[in-house]
Amino acid sequence: MIEEKPKRIFEFNDIKGEFEELDIDPELPLYKLLDSGSILLFIDPKYKRVWIWIGNDSTIKMKFYAVYLSYSIRDRYAFGYKIVSVNEGDEPREFKITIGLEKEEELIEEKVEPIYKEPEEFKELFETFSLERLLLILEKIDVPEGYQRRLIIMNNEIYLYKEFDASLGSDVKQKRIFPLKEEVDDGSYLMEDYTPRLIFSFNKLLLIELLQKII
Repeated sequence: MIEEKPKRIFEFNDIKGEFEELDIDPELPLYKLLDSGSILLFIDPKYKRVWIWIGNDSTIKMKFYAVYLSYSIRDRYAFGYKIVSVNEGDEPREFKITIGLEKEEELIEEKVEPIYKEPEEFKELFETFSLERLLLILEKIDVPEGYQRRLIIMNNEIYLYKEFDASLGSDVKQKRIFPLKEEVDDGSYLMEDYTPRLIFSFNKLLLIELLQKII
């Protein structure tokens, strides 16, 4: 990626009381222009900014005139750009990128694996649906800590999820799913005691869980 440098750079002349445009060597790193006794103005097309860099040793008079004159330069060369004052030692990251002190990192797209990875079984779940297959999929999806699975919504049907003790004194849980047969009146409902969780796989909505917080 080719870095876009400021189109124009000005330095405030304290004797003349005005900004003078600099003729800069294209190979010169812009951060080398910074000097504590100077005030520089950068017209930055990348961020649509007019940066006013103010050195620590510049006088209050210099700062006042520099900011005042920056508006006429902005209106002449970069109409619509935002004017931003930058104090030495407190430069924002965008300005550091502009003058070459930092490099802009390119965003690397993170590859996210689906929660449920078997596309063929996912496809079969819709084509040949069964409660056993749905239960198998649910066992592969961890429940967030502090919550329990209560209701499942899939294919416009609502299912009740329950866990039972497999046998007396055993820690093994038997998991079952039951279709919810109760008739529901038309309308909208707020599930205040439940937290909905949408499960996607390969860019398709697999199911919606309604989780209940464990008290």
